[in-house]
Amino acid sequence: MGEDPASKVYVAGKIRDCGEVGIESREFALPESTTQEELIALVQKLNADDTVSGLLVQLPLPKHLDEKAVIDTISPDKDVDAFHPANVGKIMIGDYDFLPCTPAGVMELLDEYNIDIAGKECVVVGRSNIVGKPQSMLLLQRHGTVTICHSKTKDLAEITRRADILVVAIGRGEFIKGDMIKEGAVVIDVGMNRNAEGKLVGDVEFASAEKKASYITPVPGGVGVMTRAILMKNTIRAAQK
Repeated sequence: MGEDPASKVYVAGKIRDCGEVGIESREFALPESTTQEELIALVQKLNADDTVSGLLVQLPLPKHLDEKAVIDTISPDKDVDAFHPANVGKIMIGDYDFLPCTPAGVMELLDEYNIDIAGKECVVVGRSNIVGKPQSMLLLQRHGTVTICHSKTKDLAEITRRADILVVAIGRGEFIKGDMIKEGAVVIDVGMNRNAEGKLVGDVEFASAEKKASYITPVPGGVGVMTRAILMKNTIRAAQK
């Protein structure tokens, strides 16, 4: 909805991904003036449409709309972003149909490089419902010892330096420096920000962190690519269900 330039880029990427893997995609580009009632009516119509397997509302929404009410309207069976409270709750008990795309992408990266999570000190910086909280649960389910940090955490660097696996998702460009990272740590950077020069950077200062880390994800080209891949995977799972 509306004219958010980042949203337009993300949606174009998702449509392209669908084309590559053979999923039919439909885009409903609504004007900024669309009312809450009109948006909810469209979501309900797509919920009832048997030809639609998965459904997502690109966030953020314009300020006059209630994001929570819109997400709550999406059928949990079609909620391929896994933002509906029913799907979030299932993550808590470890019995889920879909996982939020970014945390699931992080787990696939760890698996791809055979990084064992069990017994490791895992630190997640960020507590959003979309990344931080579900990420913590997924690491916990794999027997990691998990600490969640956020804007009110005291002595943040002291905690991040303990991490064997550090996941950073705070939305502050190059906030985590190399001296905040343990030697040999695995560093997963979920952030995507533009610096003063307009260059795309993560939440981790890559140049200094790379010297300390045993593995580190780049920005761009790291977690973002995985997020999009998991969205496709969730959509196929929804169709199979």
